[in-house]
Amino acid sequence: MVKYSAVKKILQIEVDKATDNGLAHLTHYFQNSVNGVSQHYEQPALDYLNQLNLAEEPQMQAYLPIKFDVPFPPPSTYDFTFIDLFAGIGGFRIPMQELKGKCVFTSEFNFHAQRTYELNFGEIPFGDITKLNLNIVPKHEVLTAGFPCQPFSISGKMKGFEDTRGTLIYNVFQIIEMRKPKVVFLENVKHLVHHDSGNTLRTIIKDLELLGYKVSWKVLNASDFGVPQNRERIIIIGHQNELFDFSKLKTKPKTTLKNILDKDVSFEYLDEPYTLIDDYKVQDSGLIFIGYRNKTIRKAGVRPGTENLSRVHKQPNRIYSTEGIHPALPSQETSGRFWIYDKGKVRKLTINECYKIMGFPDKFAKINNLSELYRQIGNSVCVPMIKEIAREIKSQLL
Repeated sequence: MVKYSAVKKILQIEVDKATDNGLAHLTHYFQNSVNGVSQHYEQPALDYLNQLNLAEEPQMQAYLPIKFDVPFPPPSTYDFTFIDLFAGIGGFRIPMQELKGKCVFTSEFNFHAQRTYELNFGEIPFGDITKLNLNIVPKHEVLTAGFPCQPFSISGKMKGFEDTRGTLIYNVFQIIEMRKPKVVFLENVKHLVHHDSGNTLRTIIKDLELLGYKVSWKVLNASDFGVPQNRERIIIIGHQNELFDFSKLKTKPKTTLKNILDKDVSFEYLDEPYTLIDDYKVQDSGLIFIGYRNKTIRKAGVRPGTENLSRVHKQPNRIYSTEGIHPALPSQETSGRFWIYDKGKVRKLTINECYKIMGFPDKFAKINNLSELYRQIGNSVCVPMIKEIAREIKSQLL
């Protein structure tokens, strides 16, 4: 059995800025060569290889099946199939595969996230979902999507999912209408509940119901699933026949930052004035806001254009105790200015600690520069929370 790393070298499988969907077809074909899904990808994969004069069909067939020597290889046997839309760096895929799910299609438009995904799973996601011929998406049992929340052009007008045309959720609805998966598993920011006075969420639920699904939803917090991060996200589950019962999810006692901190590594300590708060309080969420940097530049209105600084933009000024948990890691903070008070000193969270508080396994391979790594983890999902939801999906609905 040929290793993926060897085939990758021979066939020049490398994500670069010029990559089109040819390599996505090729790696999807390799991942699905023995499960009947390969018909969706074989001919485009051959066309790609012939175009570049890299290999012909007999040679490609000789590589199959491939041994995937990557951190997260596909399961040798599987209980269900799923697709990974807006896949990011694979926060859905890791737990779904651990539960013996087989991914048969991925899509992610960000070049850097595609590189990380290929390194960890041996598969290059297809690009911009709005430009894909969705007929290439195979039938599957579970659709997962941490879809971006865009303002809907005309929400709540009772026009079916045409209400969402021009938004990325519309493309998800198209796939659902075409392939009718048993389960739809969506994740988004908590603010979706209140967006446009609740019309956006009502539109999504209404449209899923029009597509034939019974829909339930709940806002969950990552801190209830074993990670020290106050990260609230809405989870929407649709099933063709039954409502998902969120009450069956198994939560864990809150843990604190000090339990996941790196040891014996080089830390970046704060080398500027700061103030610690003497009468700090432990917030209900578990956060302990213990101090702040003495930089008035971050106060709203000090500089032109800063009148409406959000809490996320002010976050780099705040210092949190490792006796508590951490606020949600935002994708906007690409400098990693997450300050913690640890053992009498103020320092940054390391990038490794950021991945830990999202529940990513130690073997997860990281590439790109630090700003991209911070952006990727801020855009991702909490792996243990997704796994517990997926476990109950498998138990209740599959």
